[in-house]
Amino acid sequence: MIGDRRSAALVARDGSIDWLCWPRFDSDACFAALLGDARNGRWLLAPRAPPRRTVRRYRGDTLILETRHETATGTVLVTDLMPVGTPYRAIVRQVSGEAGSVAMRLDLGLRFDYGSIPPWLRAGKRTVRGVVGPDLVILRSPVDLCCADECIAADFRIAAGERLAFTLQYGLSHEAEPPAFDPEPAIAATEAYWREWIGRFRAATDWPDAVRRSLLTLQALTEAETGGILAAPTTSLPEVLGGECNWDYRYTWLRDSTFALSAFLNAGYREEAREWRDWLLRAAAGVPDRLRTMYRSDASRNIVPHEVPWLAGYEQSAPVHVGNPAASQFQLDIYGEVLDSLHLCERAGLADRPWDIAIETRIAGHIRKVWRRPDQGIWESRGPAEHFTHSKVMAWVGIDRYLKLKRIAPAQRRGMARLREEMHATICRDGFSPQRSSFVHAFGSDRLDGSLLLLPLVGFLPIDDPRIAGTVAAIERELVEDGLVRRWSRADGPAEGAFLACTCWLADCLGMQGRHREARGYLESVLALANDVGLLAEEWDTRERRLLGNFPQALSHLAVINTALGLSGPVVRRGAG
Repeated sequence: MIGDRRSAALVARDGSIDWLCWPRFDSDACFAALLGDARNGRWLLAPRAPPRRTVRRYRGDTLILETRHETATGTVLVTDLMPVGTPYRAIVRQVSGEAGSVAMRLDLGLRFDYGSIPPWLRAGKRTVRGVVGPDLVILRSPVDLCCADECIAADFRIAAGERLAFTLQYGLSHEAEPPAFDPEPAIAATEAYWREWIGRFRAATDWPDAVRRSLLTLQALTEAETGGILAAPTTSLPEVLGGECNWDYRYTWLRDSTFALSAFLNAGYREEAREWRDWLLRAAAGVPDRLRTMYRSDASRNIVPHEVPWLAGYEQSAPVHVGNPAASQFQLDIYGEVLDSLHLCERAGLADRPWDIAIETRIAGHIRKVWRRPDQGIWESRGPAEHFTHSKVMAWVGIDRYLKLKRIAPAQRRGMARLREEMHATICRDGFSPQRSSFVHAFGSDRLDGSLLLLPLVGFLPIDDPRIAGTVAAIERELVEDGLVRRWSRADGPAEGAFLACTCWLADCLGMQGRHREARGYLESVLALANDVGLLAEEWDTRERRLLGNFPQALSHLAVINTALGLSGPVVRRGAG
């Protein structure tokens, strides 16, 4: 991934940018080859002959990607980035000759509306403008360009010591054309931005490289102007190859709120934590008892799902979705997540806003009204609503955290305290199976669920409670596969991969039990699955040995940050205080 905190692009090992949405993370894609093929839009910049060896890395702690191709005739380095700290919405691709001489190929096909509409191209010798509707894209090249079949192409040779830079800029077709810019200062400003930001990380950890890369990924997925954190920059990368579990993750989930706050606070990023808290309050403002599961990155609520039938899907995993039908689901746990987040902010000393208590009181009152309703749960079930144990626990968390706030009237406090006791007793009675010696997926069920690992992490019961010990042991026994944790057993759920965040949650539980060596082993199992530049998806297919799901996945990287810091020293924990 390369990105500028307004959008992001995915670059393949072969030098093709196969995914890009402009101008926003959730705009229509203009490169959609990731979910189709080259005809759906891409930008290839690579040696004409297949390289003998290709190695990629980020330039230190930045989002500047360096891809080195070693060929039979020489070695070339392609540097890819989206400028940050500049006014440009652009992609810069710099080609540097390192040894010998290498014949290179440029092949650029812009296809708006998710790979379906080519722009009207106006070609010059070294500049091409593409226009469709409101969108304007300008390619500026140091070599001659050719336009044919609604694509832009170039062939050139790069020798040792030479350097050429290509820029692709976005603008609006009805406004003044964005001016050309010098790539070198933009590269320098981008490198300085990322190095300065990650240079503020000071927390001690035994996994500093992984934590820094996860923090950088999280910051890259945080919209610069609003502070909204995207779950991922992609849509429809499948949870099951060839299946239909292909969802759009280019939105901001309330459920991720406390994970994100914990990560920012424990890593020392208080200002980022404050910005995320403010985003939450803006999302909840107006009618806080009508929270949605997810929002657009600017906290707007309009997410209309539809399918894109002309895209075949990643490895034929169709349909391709835009929007997410889970946005309108009733998911009880999100109310508890918001109150947990606001309580964590209060404990951290982040200044309150005047309307905080009104929003918190409204949410707590809504939990009182709806906590007995079945819902779709943390995993956003598309089946019938159920009384999911995790959802009920998070409703309890909401009331518990509300009671821990400092500004509640005594009469209000007494009524909420009675409700908290009633909720706790109900969950322990109906969500626990004496036969299994474990909490279960839903009231009356006998199934396990990886989300049950969160019960001790949110402080529902202490880690040494026999019911928690039995739950952790049951999950170790039944849901662990190749050192990773599945959301469900293979007999109970779809043939998806192991869920990386759940594996980190198990490591958290084991660390709390004092089983530090085993906890570290689970975390390191997750870290070993990152791709060659340290990025993680949502799941890992233990049979096919590959990452699955939208990529890179914020929740996986949040889990890595929180677990690595939690196993390295004292941290702010959700259930404390």
